[in-house]
Order: sequence, then structure tokens, then C-alpha cells
Amino acid sequence: MKKLFLALIGVLFLTACQETLEERCAREAKEYTSKNCPALIAKGVTVDSMNFDVATHTLIYSYTLEGVIDDSAVIRKNNPREQMLQQLKNATAMKPYKDAGYQFRYIYYSSKNKGEKLFEATFQEKDYR
Repeated sequence: MKKLFLALIGVLFLTACQETLEERCAREAKEYTSKNCPALIAKGVTVDSMNFDVATHTLIYSYTLEGVIDDSAVIRKNNPREQMLQQLKNATAMKPYKDAGYQFRYIYYSSKNKGEKLFEATFQEKDYR
């Protein structure tokens, strides 16, 4: 009887340690932000944070732009939505989240006009499938 009890406790312990994909995504986003942000990822582009909205299953990336690209007219002229969508479609690291049908939101802010949103794009499953 004691062995059965210990075996059941062991099984419960192992199943209690597993996290859902949502929990994993939220944890990884928080860890990424605390360890890596802010970080310059390209000339004039700094990633400020990565978050996960559990309610909407949305990964949210926030960036700050500076220099020549810190201009909404310059951004619109370069059609960033299509470029970003192609990158998302090709991102193998995002496969578990794409398979789960998560949304991806990218927000770009101005460095010269603090708080000004220059561009935002949200991609749903129907966009990247």
C-alpha cells in the first residue's frame, strides 16, 4: 500500500510540473524581456519588450525606432506589413505558437516623439497559414 501511495505521489508530482503552452509562452516572453530588453537588433531598431496576452493568445513585440526610420511616412513607403508577414511565415522558432493559432502583434514607437505609435500590425492565423 505504501508503494502504491508513493507511486501516485510521484505521478502527481510529475504531472504538476508540466506547463501549458500558454504558461510557457508567458514565461518565455517575460524572461526574454527581463534578460534581453532593451536591445538594439538593427540600425535604428530597438526591441523594448515581448509580452503575451493570455486572454487573446497574442504575442506582442514592442520596438522603438530612431534616426531616418523614425518617421511614419518612411515606414508606410516600405510596406512593412508584407515584409513582417513573410518573416513570420518563415520563422521556424514560432512554429509551436503558429500551430496553436496564436496572434502576433508588432508595435513600433518613435524615439523622438515619446509614446507616438508609428506603426502597428497584428497577424492572425488566417494571415500566416
